[in-house]
Amino acid sequence: MSKRLSFQSSIDCSDIFTEEFQNLLVKLHEKFNNEVSEIRKERITNQEKARNGTMPKLLDASEANGDWEISELPEDLRTPGIEISGPAGIASMLINALNPGPGGVRAEGDLDDDEDAAGHTLEDSIYAARNRMQATLGTLQFDNETTGKHYELEPGKIPFFMHRERGLHLDEPSVTIDGNPISATILGTALTLFFGGREQHKKGEGVYFYIPKTESARETKFYNSLFTEIKNSVSELKDINIKGIILIESLPAVFQMEEMLYALGEYAAGLNAARWDLKASILEYVMHDKDFVWPDRFDVTIQNTEFMSNIFRRLVAICLKHNAVPIGGMATALPSRDEEVNIEAAKSIKADKEWEANQGFLRAWVAHIYHMDPAAEPFKKLRESGWEPSEEMKNPDNYPVQIGNPNGTLTKEGTRQNVRTLLEYIEGWLNGRGAKGIDRLAGKPGKRPALMEDLATARISTGQIAQRIIHESVSEDTEEEHSFKLVKEIIKDETNDIINLLGDKVSEDQKRKYNQSSKIAMKWIKNYTEYEFRSLGSYTRGDLEEIADSPDAF
Repeated sequence: MSKRLSFQSSIDCSDIFTEEFQNLLVKLHEKFNNEVSEIRKERITNQEKARNGTMPKLLDASEANGDWEISELPEDLRTPGIEISGPAGIASMLINALNPGPGGVRAEGDLDDDEDAAGHTLEDSIYAARNRMQATLGTLQFDNETTGKHYELEPGKIPFFMHRERGLHLDEPSVTIDGNPISATILGTALTLFFGGREQHKKGEGVYFYIPKTESARETKFYNSLFTEIKNSVSELKDINIKGIILIESLPAVFQMEEMLYALGEYAAGLNAARWDLKASILEYVMHDKDFVWPDRFDVTIQNTEFMSNIFRRLVAICLKHNAVPIGGMATALPSRDEEVNIEAAKSIKADKEWEANQGFLRAWVAHIYHMDPAAEPFKKLRESGWEPSEEMKNPDNYPVQIGNPNGTLTKEGTRQNVRTLLEYIEGWLNGRGAKGIDRLAGKPGKRPALMEDLATARISTGQIAQRIIHESVSEDTEEEHSFKLVKEIIKDETNDIINLLGDKVSEDQKRKYNQSSKIAMKWIKNYTEYEFRSLGSYTRGDLEEIADSPDAF
């Protein structure tokens, strides 16, 4: 075993941290760690430039944005329909995602998400690697000791995997080399390829990745180098077919979509329209500007916000120009015990996916298998009809990028809903969940589905609250001025309301976690008001405990 690598885990990892795998991690760390650090510094510099008036812009004409096409893609990736999303580290959820939905049909793909939907622990990553490998082998099963329910894969071809690892901004503190934490991206990519990826390759399958949180062609070039290095370092992976779809979820990436595809090289497959993280990134880049204070987040939809629509139409045009695959966004509604709610949710999901299909997207994502069929239908139906995109849709120049201020209202109620989302999400995070079903209107009149909220929506909720504090924004519904004092009152009120709604069922541990969440929420918001845009995933569990034990951040 490597004397330079150490790891700490609450579970037995001896099957994962073999000598060969440890040596691979050390090699990758040595080769790429400095570049990861440089990329992170560059991101901070770009944010500072934006606050000083130099915003991201399109790059000059080059070979990268000229006339070229990506290499031939596996048929899997050209299939219209839907991908089911969820954490691969939870065996029951992965099995449900891979099995047929209520209509008896499987999803086309499975987005096994270690980035926005997982709890960002080493244990999560280990369970995910094992589960993917066992699913590939057809042996994955799980027994819930509490409920007595047994989960196993049903016969038949399972959906193809789309692996999403943690982004370049994050480390894994539980794995260190020479006393320094390894990049979570390096660890996750190595785990996927070394274990499940090897088994997929033996079966003749390609190994496909969603590449998250990238901001430039330089960063996708990094992934090109990482994939190549792993292939060249593991003899069984030398001729493995790796493909990557780049998530467009940062403002700088919007201006470099063609160049990023080009830099990914032989591994390039397509682009994904990542809604909530992109909104959050744009918000971070304009947060300092009093003329760009955003309305309530649920007013900012893709369809009613022209510059967002244009970004995604440009994304599709770039994919069509270069023979790549355009993938749409997430349908987040969760099933309800009330069938009336489910019917309305299905209608809303179908309408959203019809819009995406008509813009030229090939597939999109859904948060729960229950709503898979209405989400998949628009893509399948349109493509089966023989529909072809128009020539106008294939020209990126028809869709210039011009960031504006979205239409909508700025209300105290909108801030309250953001706070509610944030408190519930952090409570889930403290319990090891990276995604959580949340009703931001719990206790209010009316019927609606809970939404699957993840790091992306927690991020934009934090950003919106901070922006309103920075600019002392006045609420249109109450005429109150946003301040730390007002937001703190809302946080305290919402914490108490959540606990009260739980009633007699609430445990002392739940109370403690929600009170911890209120402190962590304040710290996260305070950081954002100081333009320190740290991800929740960058805080260790020890960091969060320390914040929870400290005086309120404001």
